[in-house]
Amino acid sequence: MTATLSHFIDGTRCDGTSGRFGDVYDPATGAVAARVPLASAAETGSAVAAAAAAFPAWRDTPPLKRAAVLFRFKELLDAHSDEIAGLIAAEHGKVLDDARGSLTRGIEVVEFACGAPHLLKGTFSENVGSGVDSHSVRQPLGVCVGITPFNFPAMVPMWMFPMAIACGNTFVLKTSERVPSTALRLAELFVEAGLPPGVLNVVNGDKEAVDALLTHPDVAAISFVGSTAVAEYVYRTGTHHGKRVQALGGAKNHMVVMPDADLDQAADALMGAAYGSAGERCMAISVAVAVGDDTADALIARLAPRVAALRVGPADDPTSEMGPLVTRAHWERVKGYVDAGVDEGAELVVDGRGVAVPGHPDGFYLGGCLFDRVTADMRIYREEIFGPVLVVVRVPDFDSALALVNAHEYGNGTAIFTRDGDTARTYASRVQVGMVGVNVPIPVPMAFHSFGGWKRSLFGDVHMHGMEGVHFYTKLKTITSRWPTGIRAGADFHMPTMK
Repeated sequence: MTATLSHFIDGTRCDGTSGRFGDVYDPATGAVAARVPLASAAETGSAVAAAAAAFPAWRDTPPLKRAAVLFRFKELLDAHSDEIAGLIAAEHGKVLDDARGSLTRGIEVVEFACGAPHLLKGTFSENVGSGVDSHSVRQPLGVCVGITPFNFPAMVPMWMFPMAIACGNTFVLKTSERVPSTALRLAELFVEAGLPPGVLNVVNGDKEAVDALLTHPDVAAISFVGSTAVAEYVYRTGTHHGKRVQALGGAKNHMVVMPDADLDQAADALMGAAYGSAGERCMAISVAVAVGDDTADALIARLAPRVAALRVGPADDPTSEMGPLVTRAHWERVKGYVDAGVDEGAELVVDGRGVAVPGHPDGFYLGGCLFDRVTADMRIYREEIFGPVLVVVRVPDFDSALALVNAHEYGNGTAIFTRDGDTARTYASRVQVGMVGVNVPIPVPMAFHSFGGWKRSLFGDVHMHGMEGVHFYTKLKTITSRWPTGIRAGADFHMPTMK
């Protein structure tokens, strides 16, 4: 019998009452593994109400006590890491090592959030005027919301709710209905760590739940990661209803390979960055920009046999290098892009469309695909594919490479591989992209820095985690004070100054 999952509201799991359900698949077999309830607007409102009720007490909890709960949560995450990685792999399809790595990157944000007592310190200036002092504090917003994608069931939610909660907010997480089990387990562990009921709530749902959160009067802030079309919708709808919004959208991440690069190192980097997690990463490298035909030929010669030999299989097979895609619908979408690339005239050097995994005839498997001689007008270059498809674009020189990257509508992440410091420094300075790697293929910042792109990869002004995260989940208040000294100077109707 297919299991039915739940929501997590006010400290406990609760059944859905909307009567609407979605299917959760095992990507390795193609079978339906569970049903997930899709929350109605009323159910979503009950999660917001629980968070709103919990906010006053949690806001007034000293940061040291909040941090103590986060420390215990981090310990439980470490203790249950194999279990959580298994949930990620089972519903997403990524291989276990990749699932563990993504969980580790999420735990790093929890570690950073444990420093809330230091991160929330304000500033103080004594005697800014005669007998007048001024100080600033950062205070929580209230009920915050996270809307997260399918590709990182643990990491992306943990970019959001630990920092928000450490800052004194309460939280409603609307996780992807394709991968719901991980978020439910994270919420249970957080409560086990001592988090009061209602501080973290999880609802599963589709557009009805999202719209309820975007328009709810008790929601103060919204964090989102997903496609650009939805990110723009979330940003415009949320801000129209008075919310603070950060909405991270799509990407088309380029890796520029210069003629002087270590091409073996560049090929190694591209294999992991393009085909890890079956390309279902917003920071995946999906475009290799080869500077010069000799560079392109040498790079293709190194990549083609390795892409063709990729070991594709289920997540629980330790020999698998790449797992299945998340759903049949997504498989069809990615395959459609490969078909389109062939139709547009790109050279399909490695065709992964016919891959077969023994014992798993109905799994959502697509082998690695490699295109050469791709041009900027092709769909496989312009649009985010979100699958194991790498395209190679040939350009004559560095300036052409830089211009190509800067002309793209997305500006999430990029990398350059070169031995020349001046080239690398110029690229890092002039490229119009939010995250840059120099001989680093996937430049995802550590938790104490901040994550976010430029252009149509980010709607809003504030990036995620790091100090940007602290600023997003708090508001600044500045207090100027003077205590009576027994001296009265009378009323003053001029603009106040300290002179």
